[in-house]
Amino acid sequence: MGEGVVQGFWMREAASGAAESYSTSETVKAALSKVPEVTLGFWVIKILATTLGETGGDMLSMSLNLGYALSTVILFVPFLVLVVAQVKAKRFHAFLYWGVIVGTTLAGTTMADFADRSLGIGYPGGTSILLALVIASLVVWKISVGTVSVNNITTPKAEIFYWVTILFSNTLGTALGDWTSEGTGFAGGVGLFFALLAVIGLLYFFTKISRTVLFWSAFILTRPLGASLGDLLTKARADGGLNLSRYVATGVIALLMIVCILVFPQKAGEHPGHEERT
Repeated sequence: MGEGVVQGFWMREAASGAAESYSTSETVKAALSKVPEVTLGFWVIKILATTLGETGGDMLSMSLNLGYALSTVILFVPFLVLVVAQVKAKRFHAFLYWGVIVGTTLAGTTMADFADRSLGIGYPGGTSILLALVIASLVVWKISVGTVSVNNITTPKAEIFYWVTILFSNTLGTALGDWTSEGTGFAGGVGLFFALLAVIGLLYFFTKISRTVLFWSAFILTRPLGASLGDLLTKARADGGLNLSRYVATGVIALLMIVCILVFPQKAGEHPGHEERT
């Protein structure tokens, strides 16, 4: 009996030590991570960022008449500066992280428009090419790092893959949003992509589908939602929009985004759900 008590004691101690070790490992991983915890606030800010990218990109290329090519060059420079600062940063900085996200949405808007319209590839061609680039980026990332989970963005290599994938996905979202709006209208596009995101939300809560797959699906779909929403706000009424000023819309959305970053808790963290090697 005494031996059983001693054995039970050491088993409990071992289990406690394993739990403590796991907790420490998760704490270290969170400290190394420079991407925010994925919560409801994350998605609200992400949608605002994608909408800002659409109105801001169109403001530069259309309202200021700079054209898609020159606008892309102008927007790509601050994006590169921000992403280098993000990769070199030692810890998570909310405004720096979201600044890079906005940089990808702004540059992605003008890049997609340049390919679709100036190069004459068209929405179907542009969407197909960009979807292939997103998939290729994820595949190479998976092969090189071993996982594409947002729970593992803790090294410069993984972070570079993360931002390349986001740039491609936000560029893809612009083309997909514009293409969809041709058939559904801007309001229809907003409704469609909200519905698809709601389906992903239901799959997250009621199924065991890979959290990584659901995350990237939702992440990609927020971009065409933002593209459709931005166009709904700023396009002419004759085209189905509300005809708001791109300057005003961009300023108001940027202000709302800043407020949300300050209001919603911003800390480095993980996607909710169990850890995956995906």
